[in-house]
Amino acid sequence: MGGGTGTDGGTGDGTGTNTDDGVYVGSAGKDAALDRGWLLGHFREPGDPRHSDAVEVKWGIHPRGERRARWVQGEVRTAVLVLISGRFRMEFPGRHVLLEEQGDYVVWCRGVDHSWEAEEDSVVLTVRWPSVPGYAVPPEVPEAPRTP
Repeated sequence: MGGGTGTDGGTGDGTGTNTDDGVYVGSAGKDAALDRGWLLGHFREPGDPRHSDAVEVKWGIHPRGERRARWVQGEVRTAVLVLISGRFRMEFPGRHVLLEEQGDYVVWCRGVDHSWEAEEDSVVLTVRWPSVPGYAVPPEVPEAPRTP
């Protein structure tokens, strides 16, 4: 297997291939950079094999010190986050969970508020279900320079 290349039709260039047979071949690291890490979910176009109302998958690449801009409150999904590399802290009301070794994971249920911080450069895989709109944190807009 390796990078989406070979006879399966993958390009290995990060663009992925979507064929008429309902198969998509891509690179998580490269495809993730195109959509804030999200690979699969309701936000993909219908007809794209990565479109799903049932589940969302994210390949998160987070530099040391990055943290979620604000807490998720009123969560209506269940999720699992698996540490691929690095050191990653999940925060929940009244406690935190530190993922330190490859394969460490945490599951949280609907109704559990949460946030996170990358304590080291980290890669995490998140799966949540069902896939519902409304949870994207809008990008921060830089303030316009002030004139005296």
